[in-house]
Amino acid sequence: MSRILCKYCYNEIEDRDRLVVGSKWFQIKPFHYVCFQEIEQETEVAWNSWTPINGPAGTITFLLMLALSVWMLTTNTFGSRGKIVGIIALYPIILRLVSFFFIELRLPKLK
Repeated sequence: MSRILCKYCYNEIEDRDRLVVGSKWFQIKPFHYVCFQEIEQETEVAWNSWTPINGPAGTITFLLMLALSVWMLTTNTFGSRGKIVGIIALYPIILRLVSFFFIELRLPKLK
């Protein structure tokens, strides 16, 4: 397993229980749980904040966007506008999958 470093304190993240993967615009970065809380407190503007994508909220967003995307891309709801909505809904799905396969799987799970 390769080392994953926190992008706030630059220390190694030892296991998945201490990991929070944050996304801001088109970036995905790993953080310690405590470091992520500090970043959230330092953030002054809501649109420039990091969003956690591997917690319960990220999983719920993943499932809702997956359902919306499948619905819009497989049916003719709203015509071509529905297809565009379905494609845009793929963004959080792709973020979650990239986070899981490239960051989370590289860390051991705490027993």
